[in-house]
Amino acid sequence: MREPDARPVPVPYLEPIVAAAWWTVGTTALEGGTGTLLLALGLGLSGALLVALHRRHGTGARLRSPVRGKFLRTVGITAALLAVSGTVLGYFGLGELVVPLGAVLVGLASIAVASALDERPLVAVGGLMLVLGAAGAVWALRSAGALYPVGVVGLVAGLVYWLVAAHRGGLLDPRRFRAEARTERHPQPPPAGPARRGDTRRLPLPGEQDPARRGR
Repeated sequence: MREPDARPVPVPYLEPIVAAAWWTVGTTALEGGTGTLLLALGLGLSGALLVALHRRHGTGARLRSPVRGKFLRTVGITAALLAVSGTVLGYFGLGELVVPLGAVLVGLASIAVASALDERPLVAVGGLMLVLGAAGAVWALRSAGALYPVGVVGLVAGLVYWLVAAHRGGLLDPRRFRAEARTERHPQPPPAGPARRGDTRRLPLPGEQDPARRGR
């Protein structure tokens, strides 16, 4: 059940899932213990975000058929391009460019999804992913390790998508924090109603009114 004062956003679970995928990619470039710890923390954060977004937005705003079709086509085409590009780059010995190119493809997909869903924050995220992918390609061609082109690109991309998930879902809205603070300071009293079964309190009889009102 979503919060009654929240305006549902379309596809609220998109960014946490994408963030978890990128964070997982980034942790593969780290050493065993550190990578495992960061992976667990990242997956836990994504799970917490999914729960918070579900409480606030439920399943999200319903998409019209043309919008849903464009969204699904964008996701399907992007997934296919990611798979094909990884295979082709690996065949030609350019596996270090797989993650940077993936960042570029996901950035383009984010811009396309932003147009379909009319969500401007995704445009900014798409632009950041394009810059991150270009930087990752430069790092891949200039370094022999995977820390920068895989680790930094993956972890930064995960952070970006977590932030936009919280922002687009209204979890960072200061008005929400002020409303929660007012509720804690001034809790609403329970609604008055007839005595329920099991209530041991005795209701006053007709002759037991307030003594101050008896003489009226």
